[in-house]
Amino acid sequence: MSAIKKALSGNHQQRVRPNAVEGCPLTAAFAAIGGKWKLIIIYWLAESPKHFAALRKAMPGISQKVLTQQLRELMNDGLVNREPKGAVPAPVVYSLSEYGRSVLPLVEDVRLWGRAHLSRPR
Repeated sequence: MSAIKKALSGNHQQRVRPNAVEGCPLTAAFAAIGGKWKLIIIYWLAESPKHFAALRKAMPGISQKVLTQQLRELMNDGLVNREPKGAVPAPVVYSLSEYGRSVLPLVEDVRLWGRAHLSRPR
């Protein structure tokens, strides 16, 4: 099997990223939820399922291209569901999968740590 597995999914190709350090759970976790936007996307989807435009509005600093890329990676990792709501071109709703909900305790811990980090004496 090649390092990057491709499978057709919707109108884009699904890619499974190889683990940078084979067998390392930390690098696997960072690949799935690391980066500037993924935990924030998960945070907003935990509140309720959202259309793409609602996610953009909740995160004004993210570009359409980056949001699309991050959502695709989260879907490829099984954390986010994408559900078209009608005929093409259909509005699409994004929601957390059951597996994605398993990350919520970590998201809350990171949020609390961030609050403490912002208010620490400097």
